[in-house]
Amino acid sequence: MKVKDVMHSGVSWVKPDTKLKAIAKIMKKEDIGAIPVGENDRLIGMVTDRDITCRGLANGKNINELTARDVMTEGITYCRENEEAEDAIHIMEAKKIRRLPVISEDKRMVGMLSLGDISHGMSQNLSGEVMRAVSAHHT
Repeated sequence: MKVKDVMHSGVSWVKPDTKLKAIAKIMKKEDIGAIPVGENDRLIGMVTDRDITCRGLANGKNINELTARDVMTEGITYCRENEEAEDAIHIMEAKKIRRLPVISEDKRMVGMLSLGDISHGMSQNLSGEVMRAVSAHHT
């Protein structure tokens, strides 16, 4: 099975100067926990609900002033839409990530692969394997 058969499409991204309040509203409206960050037509990072909480609120910074760049995880780990889904799962396991941007052959973001997508579209064995790997405590 290919990644494009399991992923959800229609993912948007925000600019690095987008205020966290706006990002949180998008997350709430779309019922998502991560938003890619793009600049100059390239993905440069990811903001998760955990980033907002741990790097923003927990650090005592003024939440009204913070932007995506202030809290994002820099660098993007991604997969390609024509890869085997099992290969993408191994990336998620190795990097301990729950969401993986999906890009096309012409390097355009076309979707996102999440644990939910895997649990709905793949076997229970694979779903359980990736869940255990990404949920393991960091050392």
